[in-house]
Amino acid sequence: MPETGRVVTKAGEGVAVAFGKTLKTLRTKAGMEREELGRRLGYSVSTIASFEQGRRIPSSRAIEQSDDILGADGLLSVWQGQLERAQYPAGFQGLVELEKTAIELLHYEKFVVSGLLQTEEFMRAILAMRRPRLDQETIERRVEERLGRQKAMFGRRPEPLNSFIMDEAVLRQRYGGEKVLRGQLEHLLLLGHEPHIDIQIMPFACEDNAGVSGPFTIATRKDGKQFLYFEATHQMSLMVEPEQVTVAAVRFGVIRSQALSPRESLAFIEKLLGEL
Repeated sequence: MPETGRVVTKAGEGVAVAFGKTLKTLRTKAGMEREELGRRLGYSVSTIASFEQGRRIPSSRAIEQSDDILGADGLLSVWQGQLERAQYPAGFQGLVELEKTAIELLHYEKFVVSGLLQTEEFMRAILAMRRPRLDQETIERRVEERLGRQKAMFGRRPEPLNSFIMDEAVLRQRYGGEKVLRGQLEHLLLLGHEPHIDIQIMPFACEDNAGVSGPFTIATRKDGKQFLYFEATHQMSLMVEPEQVTVAAVRFGVIRSQALSPRESLAFIEKLLGEL
């Protein structure tokens, strides 16, 4: 199946339109028709048109190839970072940027393993369950982007402090089957021994849970400013109001005190592995 490109969110329209105009200008300057560029990239004429009109975004591979084909000397490749963010809603764009520079991130999850901790197999299983269904190219692109976020987070120095708390249910759902779950639990055990990563589990047996209102993330910048990120149906929000962030930080502290300690949590994960 030929690639169709990535969807543009409303927040990323300006970037996509600007890139499209640049692509069209360079193509016209090179004396190349849309049909020829599409043939060399593996896209239809209508898809090339949608790129130039800012309605869709090419894959990273196609952007790099376009740069070479049109002799752009990097004028197209330089857009890649902004175009990656253009696929995300505004709130999530902000979180992705914060992940690159934050000194501490606090994550509470109730439904699935945090994207920063997911194995590639787990990612594919989760994305395959989406409804409406995602096409294979979109799944591959999102897996690539999620792995890129992990690399950016855990590969930089100094590495930020990451505290992850998740409900026991997150670890028992056999998304993708037993093999996928086993690999995910083994991955959590490895990450849980890293010095800058704490993983805590909120067990079913716990009678109190201050996180019943849902998952959220708190990111702290070098200057001490904190941001609250949370998701609701069809909405991703990044909040900066001090009162809301403070309330969330207090809530996270309570959740942390109610959950198993990091050492107890790793033993708990080992026990779950033994039950598979």
